[in-house]
Order: sequence, then structure tokens, then C-alpha cells
Amino acid sequence: MSVAKNVNRHSLPSADETIGAQAELLSSQLQSMSEALFPPTSQKVLRKFTSGEAARLIGISDSTLRKMTLAGEGPQPETTSNGRRLYNLSEINQIRRLLAQSTRGRETIEFVPHRRPGEHLQVLAVTNFKGGSGKTTTTAHLAQFLALQGYRVLAVDLDPQASLSALLGVLPELDVASNQTLYAAIRYDEERRALSEVIRPTYFDGLDLVPGNLELMEFEHTTPRALSAGASGETLFFARVAAALDEVADNYDVVVIDCPPQLGFLTLSGLCAATAMIITIHPQMLDISSMSQFLLMTRDLLGVVRDAGGELKYDFIRYLLTRYEPQDAPQTKVAALLRNLFDDYVLTNPMLKSAAVSDAGLTKQTLYEIGRENMTRSTYDRAMESLEAVNSEVETLIKQAWGRA
Repeated sequence: MSVAKNVNRHSLPSADETIGAQAELLSSQLQSMSEALFPPTSQKVLRKFTSGEAARLIGISDSTLRKMTLAGEGPQPETTSNGRRLYNLSEINQIRRLLAQSTRGRETIEFVPHRRPGEHLQVLAVTNFKGGSGKTTTTAHLAQFLALQGYRVLAVDLDPQASLSALLGVLPELDVASNQTLYAAIRYDEERRALSEVIRPTYFDGLDLVPGNLELMEFEHTTPRALSAGASGETLFFARVAAALDEVADNYDVVVIDCPPQLGFLTLSGLCAATAMIITIHPQMLDISSMSQFLLMTRDLLGVVRDAGGELKYDFIRYLLTRYEPQDAPQTKVAALLRNLFDDYVLTNPMLKSAAVSDAGLTKQTLYEIGRENMTRSTYDRAMESLEAVNSEVETLIKQAWGRA
């Protein structure tokens, strides 16, 4: 009987063959679904904004924007059959620059909030050890929010799973070839490229992307070899992301990094490049237990990096409660515990759990892309109010780090 069992077992395909076949099947299906949503001949585009939305983004009244249109100042909006005026983000940014030149009694940075001399590049690392904490969704929405406010933003996908890239319209399996990720700029051999050669513009005016894919895992494999070889003159692993970002720093105001959900060489290098850290946390006991281990390991590893000469001074560190359900009693207790322990280190505003975010994600879109008319308005408005509160709070921290009122 045992012999028969052994025979049957040996006749089964090996684990790597089974997993490989399933991976190819899933990849093929995902590709088909993606092509149905976004045909290969099309590119993802950002929706247009109504005059009311455009005025709110710029920080002026709708009547002022209408007067500018009638006077022929700035780009002319598209007018629909029912008389609505629509602007794309590029046109909104053109109006911002026009207003900044005339100022109209307000400071230039109120319209074009770019960094001024003496204001350092803000590098925000969004991280957590545990998957499912809303890390990538947070990163994408924050990067898009800052671009909508007029900042020059670079999103960096440091996660080999490349969910951020997919969310921003770049499919890691199809659109990202060899040596087209951040790995190209931080590798140790002669194939290293300048980061500027890897950066891609997105369909959001003012938001660029360094895409990711599985190639990023190479850094985890090549770094130990580089450390053992001890090549003189080579930038140490923990400073390589920072060195790559320094090459393009003049082109951006804020860099937002989506870190992998593990503490490897990639994450450590990203954390060492950061000027601020946002730790996403789902307020449940299992998640904060996991986060506790993450924080202890981060302390130990960053301590080693600091002893080796790494610079580890952040403008701010904040915990962001994600997928928060205020009507859930256990979650409110965990949230209260975190606020009691960490006080101001926890962002005042949580990101509420919402079907609107999930529904948008089904089509690889964010709330900023999908538009209010495409879902239940009360659900959308509630989610957007929460999202805007979180991102505005982070923007305030960035301004404070620059010394702005």
C-alpha cells in the first residue's frame, strides 16, 4: 500500500512545475483582463475636471476662472453640450503658472508650490512589514494628490511585485523590460544607468514614475556578493538609492517611495534615502503585533547602518491608520491604544475603509481618476473626504519641513 502511494506521489508533477503552470495561467488571464480594460493601442488617461473642481485645485473661485476664460487668459476649456467647462491637469497647471506671474496679491508658491532655494527634496518612504495594510494604495493616492496640488512628484516603485506601477498604468510584465527599473541605477556592474534614463512620465501632468518588476530582487542577490568583495570606491548599498535620487533632485519637489513589505537591502536603502517615513497600519491586534516586530527589526538594522556611517535623520515619522472602520469596537480600541502610545506620531486623520477605493481598484484606478459620477455619490464623497484629509495632513508636514507657515 505504501509502495503504491509512493508511486502515485512520484508520478505527480513537481511543486515548481505546478506553481509555474499556475503562475503562467494567472498571468495570461490578468493580461487578457487588462487588455479588455485598456487595449494595447490605448494609453491610460486622466479624466478632465469641471470648472468647479479646477478652481478648487488652483485655489481661486469659479467666477474668477470664468472671468479669465472670457478674457482669453490661459488655456480655453472644452465646453460640453450642456455648457459645462472641462480642463485637463496640464491646462490647470498652465493657469497656475499664469496666476503665479501676476500673483494678484498672493504669494507665487500659493499657485506653484515648487521648492525654493534652501528647501531640500522631500523623500517619503511608505512602508510596513505586513502586506494588506494599504501601503501601495496610500502611495499612489498621495503621489497623485501632490501632483494635483501642483508639486513636481516622482513615484518610485521599490516593490518587486510592482503594484504601484500597475496602478499608474505601467504593467510590470509587459511594459517594463530588463534594466528599466530602479535596479538599473543602483546595480553594481557596468550595466548601471543614470536614473533619468529609467524615469517615465505618467498620464498625470507633474507625476513621473520609476517602475518596478521582479528584476528588483536582483539587488537582494548582488548586494551580499558586493559586500563580500569589498570593492573600493563603490557606494555602500544603503546609500545607493539616495545617490540615484540625487542625480534628478533638481527636477522634483517630492519623491514618494513604495517600499517592499519586508526588511531587505532594497527597503533599507529606500529608508536611508528618505527624509520622512509613513508607516501604514491596519488597526487590528494581529497587525500591530506584526508591526511591533517590524519596528524592532528596523531599529536593529538601521542601527547597523548608522554605525556604518548612514545618515538617518527624518523630518517626520508618522503612523497612518488604514482601512479603518470607526463603527468596529475592537478597531477603535486599537486606534486609541496607538494614539495613547505614540501621541502625535499617529496622523490625526485615518483612511477609512471604503467600497469606493475597492471598486476603483478593480479597474486599476484611484479615487482621483474614477470620478464621482461613476459610483454611489455618498460612498465616493465619504471616501474622498477621508483621503483628502489624510493627504492634506501629509502636505502640511512637508511644508513644515521646508519652514513654510
